[in-house]
Amino acid sequence: MILGIGSDLANIERIEATLARFGDRFRNRVFTEREQRKAEGRPRAVAATYAKRWAAKEACSKALGTGLRMGISWKDMAVTNLRSGQPVMHVTGWAAERLRAMTPAGHEAVIHVTLTDDHPWAQAFVVIEARLLPR
Repeated sequence: MILGIGSDLANIERIEATLARFGDRFRNRVFTEREQRKAEGRPRAVAATYAKRWAAKEACSKALGTGLRMGISWKDMAVTNLRSGQPVMHVTGWAAERLRAMTPAGHEAVIHVTLTDDHPWAQAFVVIEARLLPR
């Protein structure tokens, strides 16, 4: 069963300008250390990597049905990648509490995320699924 769907489109050039203007203040407010290492490790795609993660956090907050309010912070949502490159969304703090609250009894929540970019745009889709737990 689908619990929530969210999407977001981010402008890579806007993220690049924000990085240039605010630097670490922006990075540290929005992105986890692991997300920062991933982005900074891609010298030809730093802004695009940050923009995709920005879009993923926005999309996740929408799928949670809250947007960025109700105590959810940027770092409560983080994107990592499997060895295959597949992105994975992790939630902590208030985002994790919200996810637990919206998951029906006898189910587990699974967050699906997909990211893409085509300069100057970065896009993310998030689908939250409730899977029936085995009996």
